[in-house]
Amino acid sequence: MPRSAFFKLVALAALLHVYLGFRLLPPMALGGAGLAVGVALLAASSVLVPTGLIASSLRRAHWTAALTWASLLSMGLFSSLLVLTFARDILLLILLLTGAASVEATRLSAIGVPLLALAVTAAGLFNARRLARVVEVEVPIAGLPAALHGYTIVQISDIHVGPTIKRNFLDAVVDRVNDLQGDAIAITGDLVDGSVAQLAEHTAPLARLRARDGVFFVTGNHEYYSGAKSWIDELRRLGLTVLMNEHVLRERDGALLMLAGVADFTAHLFDSSHRSDPHQAAAGAPPGVHARILLAHQPRTAFEAVEAGYDLQLSGHTHGGQFFPWNLFVPLQQPYVAGLRKLRTLWVYTSRGTGYWGPPKRFGAPSEITRVKLVSG
Repeated sequence: MPRSAFFKLVALAALLHVYLGFRLLPPMALGGAGLAVGVALLAASSVLVPTGLIASSLRRAHWTAALTWASLLSMGLFSSLLVLTFARDILLLILLLTGAASVEATRLSAIGVPLLALAVTAAGLFNARRLARVVEVEVPIAGLPAALHGYTIVQISDIHVGPTIKRNFLDAVVDRVNDLQGDAIAITGDLVDGSVAQLAEHTAPLARLRARDGVFFVTGNHEYYSGAKSWIDELRRLGLTVLMNEHVLRERDGALLMLAGVADFTAHLFDSSHRSDPHQAAAGAPPGVHARILLAHQPRTAFEAVEAGYDLQLSGHTHGGQFFPWNLFVPLQQPYVAGLRKLRTLWVYTSRGTGYWGPPKRFGAPSEITRVKLVSG
């Protein structure tokens, strides 16, 4: 992040914390000592919150892990505080207009906002750090041969190995994925937040992934923030098949399935040779393919994928919004937030993600490991 942009974020964070202080601390009537503690906590948060945005680029030192956790937890708490304070102000305005306002309501609501924000943040931390649940999805494919009925692809996405997600987290994910015994495993981008030098020891468990037809990976936008070419080389070294606008064919009793993959939707902004191209990914496939599956990090690739004739697109990127209210903004950028949707002849499944980005917090958008089963349509 450019230094000028970081300092602008620091200034914005400071102003928003001043707003929180003025709206919450005086009505609480905490006394001199309590007010001083409240001001000190808000001041510390105003510094920690923007620090969380550069957590993945901090130099590794014995104190870095503690600072990273403190800053990212502060980001999550600050988000809830800000939203709840806005909501409280709206509620107080309604009470004022209806003549129902009172000093006691103002005081109790000021105390309730940080307590509720802490509760939401604690629940979000628990949801984010626990092993992702397995979501079963059946996708009907028209004309699917009996030999491919029940073909399973285990999808993981948006793990974001980095500042707070380390080897032990990924080890547990790998164990769960292997237990599902999918015909193929698909990793649909945003695997890492950091360089190969920083994270190679933490992504090493990927070498243990096993599936009859292979383990496949496509890049997400965060790979391009972290050195995509180096990560592509590293993942291939670990035994993964990285699909860069290309496909592989798999056969069951004469029935053909195509697994294709494209680079991230925005990859060309970082490397012009990585431009996402679903048509190129399918080029050269024989005409007798019975199921055409595309791995694409961002759901918005679907508009090109349907024109290229795919039956199913597996995506991630959105995290399902990760936590309120950010789920409300995802549709401004992506056509789908989560789950199975239909775009004309194309099914699109959007994973809520297996890890999390930034604050270790998930609320209303549980993480998932997805077992996708193809069935006759």
